Amino acid sequence: MESQTFLQFGRGKCVFESAGGIPKKAQSKSTREGMVLKTERFLIIDELRKKYPFAWLLKIGEVSKAGYYKWRNNRSKRSLRLEEDLLLKEHIWAIHQLHPYFGYKRMTRALSREGIVVNHKRVRRLMRELGIQSVIRKKRPFYGRRGSVVFPNVLNREFYAENPFQKLVTDITYVRVGDTFVYLSAVLDLYNNEIVAWELSERNDLELVLNTLKQLDGKPFGENVLLHSDQGFQYTTKSYENQLKELKIQGSHSRRGNCHDNACIECFFSHLKTEKLYLVRPKTIEQAYQAIQEYIHFYNHSRFQEKLNGLSPIEYREKAAA
Repeated sequence: MESQTFLQFGRGKCVFESAGGIPKKAQSKSTREGMVLKTERFLIIDELRKKYPFAWLLKIGEVSKAGYYKWRNNRSKRSLRLEEDLLLKEHIWAIHQLHPYFGYKRMTRALSREGIVVNHKRVRRLMRELGIQSVIRKKRPFYGRRGSVVFPNVLNREFYAENPFQKLVTDITYVRVGDTFVYLSAVLDLYNNEIVAWELSERNDLELVLNTLKQLDGKPFGENVLLHSDQGFQYTTKSYENQLKELKIQGSHSRRGNCHDNACIECFFSHLKTEKLYLVRPKTIEQAYQAIQEYIHFYNHSRFQEKLNGLSPIEYREKAAA
């Protein structure tokens, strides 16, 4: 004879047992005086509602229908927030790889430039969970020659240029591809905001930067050409300095940790992501390359800018040369 199903959520034990195969549920360690917490009753009801009458489970569990749905709605919100936190952590980690000296305030601003608006307190919490903190430079005694090359800040936020290829700026950003990231290096001409060189790579390394510089070879440079960047490790190497010399370009570096010194190229990256990459969501580096190529062509040839009197970068340059 089949044993009787026994369901009790209130005082005493909370047991589910039947020859019919209902899973056993032991009382939680968090219960007090034999009282099963309401949250646990909601969990049990949620698990069994497809198998047993919903109203019957609510009655035995001594909970209201409104209370159950309120719990379920809050549970969905918590799950959504956890998913958002995971996505934010990926972006924070990618930015940290490019700018390890960013604290939570600069990280919040960097996320905002990527089109991700989030409270600084949440950023601080997520950085703490990731074990990320700003890499603060400490004064150390100087023994011999330093390995890195640092140029003076010649640009000094003077973003206006009278002629093409007079003042150039460059930087690297990350691009989400499926579950990972690739890296985009680009060079922008401050004369008309035109992208004059770019390179995409799976690695954020010196080769990425040098391959981008190679695309500048043969460009119609005048005298005293300036290329400005931040002090990322690629831009402070001897190889980078030597390639600038070969191209007869003067180097310029932002002040350490000051993102506003290179705001123009970061503004382009923000437009690229919000107007293209966040919409197409590339899954492979090939898809990312195609999307970036399409957007840069659109940006240079068709995207009008108020700063350029309503013209696109190439239209502005060609009109000035006519």
